[in-house]
Amino acid sequence: MTTRNNLYFYYPNNPELEDKLDPLFKLATDNGFQIVENAADANVIVSVGGDGAFLQAVRQTGFRQDCLYTGITRANESGLYCDFNMDNFDEMLHTMVHEEMEVRRFPVIDVVVNGESAFHCLNEVSIRSTIIKSIVIDVHIDDLHFETFRGDGLIVATPTGSTGYNKSTQGAVIDPKIPAFQVSEIASLNNNRYRTLGSSFVLNKDRTLTLKIVQDGNDHPLIGMDNEAFSIRNIQDLTVRLSDKVVKTVKLKHNTYWDRVKRTFL
Repeated sequence: MTTRNNLYFYYPNNPELEDKLDPLFKLATDNGFQIVENAADANVIVSVGGDGAFLQAVRQTGFRQDCLYTGITRANESGLYCDFNMDNFDEMLHTMVHEEMEVRRFPVIDVVVNGESAFHCLNEVSIRSTIIKSIVIDVHIDDLHFETFRGDGLIVATPTGSTGYNKSTQGAVIDPKIPAFQVSEIASLNNNRYRTLGSSFVLNKDRTLTLKIVQDGNDHPLIGMDNEAFSIRNIQDLTVRLSDKVVKTVKLKHNTYWDRVKRTFL
């Protein structure tokens, strides 16, 4: 019997959903698992919903390194982070009890705002103008001033985050086995005064990206981290690095990351 037998379910407070989950709870307990009320007591955290619910489950439980995460989708939902759905929950339990556990590790980025406040992101961090005016950002790679960006904003995405907001801006989809992160532009302006690369670029795990906001009236930009917006006044700079942390998930056989990319987009 696996020692990973304490399950915590993360889901919205919804009586109708709870009724649907009752059979899953019973199935879990019948298979020797214990449902815990506190995420700190769990060694497997199960989100119920799509990718948004999975991201929230990871964020709200602190990107724990000592447990596994897994996602269950409901009807008419899909998810690149979620291997299971309501109909094959028993397959997840069978995998965890009777088969050698396959674990997938997703890269995470660390974001430091103004040299003080530190955050983790599994998907991406984005910085955007909140007024009807383009934002100007000096982009530094390690100690090199790389470019001065002017436009609606920038996205810094992890490999798994590359399929979301980043992809909508024509960024590349990156294999999560590659320890890297990607920078993509949102509606850049290119003229005689401002000139950017004009395409996404990918940075290796040992690189440091610094985004310095030019204080020209757009001093309170909107920062998005995964699926949350952060209102932080007087943004001076963001520093982004690949984290030492990873998010570990239960991997279903014959369901690779690229299998799910194909199902989702092709």
